[in-house]
Amino acid sequence: MSKSTLTAVFIAFLLTSSGAKPNGKNKKQKQVVPAIECEMRSGKINLREFIVKCPANCRESKEKVYGTGVFASISSICNAAIHSGVLSNSGGKVIVMKMAGQASYKGSFANGVRSLSLPNWRESFSVSMGKPKKGVIYPSTLVFVHSRPTTVKTGESKDPLYSTVSPVTEAPEAEPTSTTAPPTTTPVTTPTSTAPPTTTSAKPRATVLKVREAGVHRPEISSPVRRPPHVPSASALSRVQPQSERKPQSNPPLVRRDWTHPAYARPDWFSGTRRPTDSSHSVPNTGHNWSRTSPGDPAVLDPRPDNTEHEHTHNFGQFSPEPEDHKPPPETSHSRGFNTRGHESPARAPEPGDRTHGDPNCKVDIAFLMDGSWSIGKRRFKIQKDFLVEVSQALNVGADGAMMGIIQYGDDAVTEFSLKHFSSSSDVKPAIGQIVQKGGLSHVGKALSYINKHFFSDANGNRGGAPNVAVVLVDGWPTDRVEEASRLARESGINIFFVTIEGPDENEKQNVVEANFVDKAVCRTNGFYSLPISSWFALRKAVQPLVKRVCDTDRLMCSKTCLNANDIAFVIDGSSSVGTGNFRTVLQFVANVTREFEISDTDTRVGIVQYTYEQRLEFAFGQHNNKADLLNAIKRINYWSGGTSTGAAITYAADQLFSKSKPNKRKIMIVITDGRSYDDVRAPALAVHRKGVIAYSIGIAWAAQDELEYIATDPDRDHSFFVDEFDNLYKYVSKIIHNICNEFNSQPRN
Repeated sequence: MSKSTLTAVFIAFLLTSSGAKPNGKNKKQKQVVPAIECEMRSGKINLREFIVKCPANCRESKEKVYGTGVFASISSICNAAIHSGVLSNSGGKVIVMKMAGQASYKGSFANGVRSLSLPNWRESFSVSMGKPKKGVIYPSTLVFVHSRPTTVKTGESKDPLYSTVSPVTEAPEAEPTSTTAPPTTTPVTTPTSTAPPTTTSAKPRATVLKVREAGVHRPEISSPVRRPPHVPSASALSRVQPQSERKPQSNPPLVRRDWTHPAYARPDWFSGTRRPTDSSHSVPNTGHNWSRTSPGDPAVLDPRPDNTEHEHTHNFGQFSPEPEDHKPPPETSHSRGFNTRGHESPARAPEPGDRTHGDPNCKVDIAFLMDGSWSIGKRRFKIQKDFLVEVSQALNVGADGAMMGIIQYGDDAVTEFSLKHFSSSSDVKPAIGQIVQKGGLSHVGKALSYINKHFFSDANGNRGGAPNVAVVLVDGWPTDRVEEASRLARESGINIFFVTIEGPDENEKQNVVEANFVDKAVCRTNGFYSLPISSWFALRKAVQPLVKRVCDTDRLMCSKTCLNANDIAFVIDGSSSVGTGNFRTVLQFVANVTREFEISDTDTRVGIVQYTYEQRLEFAFGQHNNKADLLNAIKRINYWSGGTSTGAAITYAADQLFSKSKPNKRKIMIVITDGRSYDDVRAPALAVHRKGVIAYSIGIAWAAQDELEYIATDPDRDHSFFVDEFDNLYKYVSKIIHNICNEFNSQPRN
């Protein structure tokens, strides 16, 4: 064999031995990212943590999002990612991590996406950049929650509505469907990264020149000019005054109490044939298991955990985006910080011994928004501080009475001290004396947005059981718009008062940025929430009138919500055509509607009338003043059987229930019937409508559509519903609650 031949054989051997790597063991596994559509919700995917790819232009799809930072599982994944700033509208990869449900979700506007508010939900999720950590491989296919009915053996106890365990480890009995192949077997580790904070884009507001004295000009170009301060010479106006170096920190937004309308899942009711819950459609806290063996046990009726050891062991606590050392107590639904001046004494939790009791007849949490703009001048700023000192003394600040904090606003707003800083008027006085004027313009709208998002939080001392009040002091008029910020604050339950000093006269109204700004801002436009003061030197006279109003908690109407301000009467058909089993289904429907409201003698009250040819008062308003007792009472109602006289039942409910309704309650009647009435329903329905009762009608099977429309308040489409069988009643729980809250939030403010 020639030398050249040997060389060629040797080279071929080397190439063969070093070419392929056995079994591909050294090949790096590549992350496969499944694509989803814009409407895909987190609750539909049966994985605890996963990565997906969103398409472009999801923002235009208008798919709904509930929450800010942490989202309810019925939210669109892609639009939640856009809202959080994780994705742009051009789409891309996003990592989704599921977590426990929240007590409430705050709606906000960010990155072109408007998220909605939701009172509570059983499952949440957060989103983060779609860049897995090194060595982490997410499932390459998505496992979806099966929505078909499944059979559960009688006696089994299942309550998926309250499970916080990962859907991967606690899947429904039906076989989950997969997009393509089974998930990859590569171990999935949980990344520790979280979604970046939400940034809210503020719309630029048109501003106008505000000039009080002829011939006086501010050096700023193209910015609103406020009334010049009263100073000896005009030269003082051009002096540059230093502004505070404080910078407000971003904080998670506060939860607002408006309602959305998600689809409603069939609850897990009685033993026997049941349907599984689709967590992407269900509404929180729906349904509860009524055990035949323990009929009177409130725990059986209401499985929602209290803030007890159970909450900690089973991860029912609320999610907090703050670091561990800043987390609030377990029952806190939101974690927010506050900003203070560097030279002020740090916040501390006062010991019981150094707290004053305060006035229990004035238990309110008050934020005073003081005007720190340059137009107010040093002298009037000092008058404003003296006024706040006198107000604090008149309030008798203390743990059992009023607690107060102060925000100073100019170009932006900053917390001088929060609700938890001081527990007595004597402590508040020196703190007010240390406040230094901030300067800038009078951006009241921006300040109202600030308190709505950051001030009234558990972390800042908000007590929950005390009404939230914001008192805005403004020199002349604001230099930005207040209407939208005020509306959001009111819907969060904040009672807004305006104290306007030296407001615009007839000649100056043309310079005001927003006409009738006080009426657009306050809780009610009846004069109770506004105090116009003619002169700064007359401000002291407003101390007692202001204190009297903020302490009149019965008139703080913005503290009332759609969940705590009702008298609700259920008028239930107990005729022979209903039957015992279906009657129990009706009672379960009543219980599921009832459990969404705040029940007490001062909150929502519930009464029930059952009827056939005759009528029976099962219980009256205020007879059961806590939720557990009320649900027990609903369960104990016995089926009557007989004919159907719906008209007489409506008249009976008006006489026995609504005649004893409180004047500050909204009167709501919900009539449930399965057939045509033997008597006339038009006259009785018209009579209760004239008395201010909002009537809903729910017809089942053989109910007459024309009668349902006569009973219902106009418009019929919002108050009258029909189902073909009793088992479909559950579909209208969320619809009714949504409509009740929509009507409440849209009522005139007068």
